[in-house]
Amino acid sequence: MPFIDRVDAGRRLANRLHHLHGEDLIVLGLPRGGAPVAFEVATALGAPLDVILVRKLGVPFQPELGMGALGEDDVLVLNEDIVRMAHVSEAELAEIERRARTEIQRRASRFRGDRPREPLAGRTALLVDDGIATGATARAACRVAKAQGAARVVLAVPVCSSDRVSGLRAEVDELVCLETPRWLVGVGQFYADFRQTSDDEVVDLLQRAAHAEPAAVRAVGGVGDDPPLRDDEVEIPVRTARLEGRLTVPDGAAGVIVFAHGSGSSRHSPRNRYVAGVLQQAGIATLLFDLLTPQEERQRANVFDIELLAGRLGEVTEWVRQKPECARLAIGYFGASTGAAAALWAAAAPGAAVSAVVSRGGRPDLAAPRLGEVRAPTLLIVGGHDPVVLELNRRAQAHMHCESRVIVILGATHLFEEPGTLEQAAAEACAWFTNHLAAAAHPRA
Repeated sequence: MPFIDRVDAGRRLANRLHHLHGEDLIVLGLPRGGAPVAFEVATALGAPLDVILVRKLGVPFQPELGMGALGEDDVLVLNEDIVRMAHVSEAELAEIERRARTEIQRRASRFRGDRPREPLAGRTALLVDDGIATGATARAACRVAKAQGAARVVLAVPVCSSDRVSGLRAEVDELVCLETPRWLVGVGQFYADFRQTSDDEVVDLLQRAAHAEPAAVRAVGGVGDDPPLRDDEVEIPVRTARLEGRLTVPDGAAGVIVFAHGSGSSRHSPRNRYVAGVLQQAGIATLLFDLLTPQEERQRANVFDIELLAGRLGEVTEWVRQKPECARLAIGYFGASTGAAAALWAAAAPGAAVSAVVSRGGRPDLAAPRLGEVRAPTLLIVGGHDPVVLELNRRAQAHMHCESRVIVILGATHLFEEPGTLEQAAAEACAWFTNHLAAAAHPRA
């Protein structure tokens, strides 16, 4: 999963919004779930925080199906197709609107208390939510901001369904989305922790933002300062191709982990991205990249050519070492499935200077000719319900002469899809890297 929780999503989103720093800006969270995300954005940009109140209008017999939304100042957005197909009468629609209006008034009083609404006239309104599935609520919020006089409207979300992007762009001056998946059943599928945000939490966030010291807020990311986390799409030149990747470097990073994905996967792998997010939260830089170009992947033999993949990984590692922000960082490898074999093969190369390797559901047996030459401390994480791969890992460990350990995650199958299993695997990987990267940075005398 790309995001650990809403706090993680907000911090990552803030890193894409530093160009707004210094504008006459008001950050507006869509409660309740958008408030924690908006709080992190407002803190990073040194901007005031408020909420923009809209209410989804659900079909009478199926409330979870949105047919539109109502916002403050009675701004109404309707999906006429859904209203027509659901045979919603004017009387039913009027009653649903009445209830929504009452709830908006209640929330305004609950969230703001005695504080007046932040004026938008002539300012940039930065609307933030935790994600967008249908877009009705976001569209209503954007129209509310315009009706309240905002000179410019920016909509920023961690994740948005790709088929909603073009429609939303027409509603705003700028749209910022970190993830635009083709299939989005629900926003929660992109979060490891998507527990409901309460009214009390929203009130607390608004109060904290209102009482924040401006100087302290600006110090988080002032004009001219380096952002606390660099998150860049990169193109990596290797001998026969150019590979796409994402390099994320927290401020004061303790090391950098290069990911090698398994067959049929890519830098967009939700499992590897989740693990990367955990590492980033621990202050470790990450590079997720595609081992092969789309054209190369069409030749299935390339996908299982461990020597080719390991060579690519080695070339990319040298590219990382040349990056100024990574030049002095210890390097580790995280490999999944066949990518783990490539990581071990590359770590065995003369002069590899890799500080640690972690394999998740890996196939170290595919690197059998090189296992005895691996010197980097290696952690092999395997699911307890993945017996064949577990046996292959135990046999591989017997041929390794470096520090190594096999950890079994009970209840996990090969892809670690069971609740809590990926989180356990990520925590074990983070602990392994944290310990061994620190040892590499501060070797014993």
